[in-house]
Amino acid sequence: MASLPSLLPAAVWAGSLLLAGGCRAAVPPAPASSTHWPVPAPPALDGAAPVLWVALAAHLRPPAPLLLRSAAGNLTLETAGGQRVQAPQLTLQWRSLPLAEPLTLRRQVWGPFASYESAQDAATRWRQAGAAAVIAHPAEWEVWAPLDAPMPPGASSRRLEQLQRQRLVLELRRPEGPLLLEGPLRLEAPGGLRWQGGVYAGPFRLQSDAYGSWTLVEQVPLERYLLGVVPHEIGAGAPAAALAAQAVLARTWAVRNQERFAVDGYHLCADTQCQVYADPRQAGAAVRQAVGATRYQVLAWQGAPIHGVYHATNGGLAAGFEEVWSGSALPYLRPRVDGPSAMEASVALPLPPAGVAAALAATSRAYGADHPRFRWSRSLDAAQIRQALARTGPQLGVPTGLAVLERGPSGRVLALAISLQAPAGAPQRVVLRRDAIRRTLRQLPSTLFVLRPEGPGRWRFEGGGFGHGAGLSQAGAIDLARRGWSLTRILDHYYPGTSLEHLKALTSGIGAAPAGPAAGSP
Repeated sequence: MASLPSLLPAAVWAGSLLLAGGCRAAVPPAPASSTHWPVPAPPALDGAAPVLWVALAAHLRPPAPLLLRSAAGNLTLETAGGQRVQAPQLTLQWRSLPLAEPLTLRRQVWGPFASYESAQDAATRWRQAGAAAVIAHPAEWEVWAPLDAPMPPGASSRRLEQLQRQRLVLELRRPEGPLLLEGPLRLEAPGGLRWQGGVYAGPFRLQSDAYGSWTLVEQVPLERYLLGVVPHEIGAGAPAAALAAQAVLARTWAVRNQERFAVDGYHLCADTQCQVYADPRQAGAAVRQAVGATRYQVLAWQGAPIHGVYHATNGGLAAGFEEVWSGSALPYLRPRVDGPSAMEASVALPLPPAGVAAALAATSRAYGADHPRFRWSRSLDAAQIRQALARTGPQLGVPTGLAVLERGPSGRVLALAISLQAPAGAPQRVVLRRDAIRRTLRQLPSTLFVLRPEGPGRWRFEGGGFGHGAGLSQAGAIDLARRGWSLTRILDHYYPGTSLEHLKALTSGIGAAPAGPAAGSP
């Protein structure tokens, strides 16, 4: 992970300064001290016509200029002060300008965390201890709070203090002279904006973030957003009922996770830290039918959108929420055998620690068994494991032993111990827990595995599934849809006790960020 100073360059702040034609406009004074660059939160979703603010590109900064190209016709760039520029292509340059008053960044940093879900659990604990904690993603997930905030018992943080004297702004160079642009900027592209191989309808915003860099945000209606998500998450060729289930879950997940990037002034990203979102125009007829047939429908529990988690395949054994992320068990995300009733009866959960291999054998023909990673094996040596650990602890020694310390009810590994021999001879031990296991040992498709030594300095992992294993198995849903299962039957199978509701019918989760932890896709 990059150090915080490298992530916050000296010349950073995309504040609300108005500059045009070399003239400075009045600027509201920035606070003298803050945990991060101040950024307004995005608007809460409107249940009648929800619009998501999705970051197509984040952490924009020098040296590369920002190139904006229209797919057809002109782009229109408008500043908050009402200045407008029109052209089929705009090249925006970066420029550093002095702050009217220096800004001191002071914060405690807790993390990094393997996922947003783990960071959210930590933020909840910190808030319960009395801190004004926020979740940020400068490079990895972190939790920030003021320097004087009390830490929860057993937790530790590092301190950061930086004096910022400059901010980063955008500049449009013209024959008549440079135009310094006020943020946030509004961008309209009636013919579409070309971006990273796709075309997006917008409208768009260019705005600052909590780190002093900038973000390109698309303001995309929820239903159009799903056209860009569903085919990339489950595949456009999935059967109709599976596509419809994915549409419901992608919609539910987006609504539930609308606070994910609140500190940066938008709702969601477009990559695997959220749901993969790409050019909605590429959605075929089957995807459009699935989205349209479930329009504004979400899965709910007690009047709020559920943790609509999903993954590629569970390997025949579904995980409980508490096996994947820190937090309490959820009644609709419980460990279970994902197969016919006879198979369920043959494998009793919770599994004993020594029963995983037998359970994998007994569930070899569970729902979705044709997925290429339904069963898998990986062999890792000490050098590979040491390299993986170097991202979190570069001074760690050579791995000498691996051991499973704890398993969950579905057999997934909750704690993996790695013994190391330091250069000076002192033994070390690193314990990876829950989502940190796959985040660190990225060669492992899941945490459902049996571990065996395979000679000196080498270990073999034999397991099942791809992803965290909680909620809907996409391979399982495709299998069940091919067997004739309906949308509601598939959703009832993977989220028992939930109900399919229209957004307008929800009593919470729309118009305000939902409370409690939110879980994501793989």
